[in-house]
Amino acid sequence: MDQGDTGIQAAVAEERSPASTGRRGAVVAALMLAMALAALDSTIVSTAVPQIVGDLGGFSYFSWLFSGYLLAVTVTLPVYGKLSDTFGRKPVLVAGAAVFLLGSLLCAGAWNMGALIAFRIVQGLGGGALQGTVQTLAADLYPLKERPKIQAKLSTVWAVSAVAGPGVGGVLAAYADWRWIFLVNLPIGAVALWLIVRHLHESERESAGRPRIDWAGAVAVFACGGVLLTALVQGGVAWPWLSAPSAALFGTGLSLAGVVVVVERRAAEPIIPGWVWRRRTIAAVNLALGALGLLMVAPSVFLPTYAQSVLGLAPVAAGFVLSVWTLSWPVSAALSQHVYGRIGFRDTALLGIGTATLILFAFPFLPYPGSAWQPALLMLLLGAALGLFQLPLIVGVQSTVGWAERGTTTASVLFCRQTGQTIGASVFGAVANGVLASRLGGAGDLDSVTRGLDGDGVPEATRRAIADAVHAVYVGAGCAAALAFVVLLLVAPRRFPVLKD
Repeated sequence: MDQGDTGIQAAVAEERSPASTGRRGAVVAALMLAMALAALDSTIVSTAVPQIVGDLGGFSYFSWLFSGYLLAVTVTLPVYGKLSDTFGRKPVLVAGAAVFLLGSLLCAGAWNMGALIAFRIVQGLGGGALQGTVQTLAADLYPLKERPKIQAKLSTVWAVSAVAGPGVGGVLAAYADWRWIFLVNLPIGAVALWLIVRHLHESERESAGRPRIDWAGAVAVFACGGVLLTALVQGGVAWPWLSAPSAALFGTGLSLAGVVVVVERRAAEPIIPGWVWRRRTIAAVNLALGALGLLMVAPSVFLPTYAQSVLGLAPVAAGFVLSVWTLSWPVSAALSQHVYGRIGFRDTALLGIGTATLILFAFPFLPYPGSAWQPALLMLLLGAALGLFQLPLIVGVQSTVGWAERGTTTASVLFCRQTGQTIGASVFGAVANGVLASRLGGAGDLDSVTRGLDGDGVPEATRRAIADAVHAVYVGAGCAAALAFVVLLLVAPRRFPVLKD
């Protein structure tokens, strides 16, 4: 290999983590527990929504249980990334875990839907620290050659959570009380906190003087992200896209984006520094993982509806069709080091996303109505392709920066991926609803049409309309994957400039 990726072997030999590795196993266990808190959150809550609404009411705005949490996580990622580079990973992770657990305790004591939504936002304020700082510490703890091991473990946490979360949430809601869904976080989080405080020790680093915190930038980023993401999440749901609320939110968000640019240019230590977008490698990975977030919406949101309404599967079987990609993703990610060790980070990611593009475009060609094994096979292959795509980019981009920039860099790519998911949910929801309305000859949306439908009881015309709508979404996801391929090919350097520590 050439200079850049060829520096991988030398970097492996010389890189050492600033965190003590004497108790690394205990710290890794803490990171996995912390990641499990964030990973389980949405899946475990989703199955208890009927019980929550039945107890607290507020059906008309229960979707904010998920939207509020997602918004808080997304807009805080850049802030926590910068803080971890300034003050160290440990204090940020401890503070984030404490806020998350406080939010969980408050959620368990919520007295109405409004209070529960507010406390979910508190949870999200801590969840942003968990997601970003855990990924950054994973790079701190391991030299480059060993990073796929910890990343594969973290991927496994997400996979297990995706499969087990709905079942655990359903059991707790049915046989205990929905409040236990939040209370169960407390012992898990307490163990993670104890392990972090007891075993994670970061080396003292030379200080260039008193840290200067860009509070104005943090507030501006939070406000801008919150307004724009609210417009995307609620547009077409709570109000029409072409309406006064949408126009007001998008106009306000764009104005705040201008404020962010002005504030960050003047800040001595900006929350979102300009080098995040001026460096080709980081900019390319940001855009590529934003496209990944976009395309992931197609299977994760629309495939279960397809499996139940078109294939006639029960909810459990439909969940299995989706969950098979969580089996191949971490395995592929763990094995990706053998590929990028030979051909480099960019080309490995190109191989993965190129394969994913073909798989996504193949979905509309499945026979109608087809058998469950056919989409399940595609999902198994898609998981393997995306594991080969995502992990080399994360490991690669983290290896191009030093410790003092790693938190900001990691947070930027996670922020882009989360934002891509939010945009994807809005865009693909609009695409699906448009196709459905045109096929059925009137206004309507996928949720209202599929609500209450039961597999074989779906009218044939509706069944075909749903299939066409999901096919259109998969074509859009294939276009997002193709866009990621083009970005990596044209923007990313062929050899990532890996640094020696």
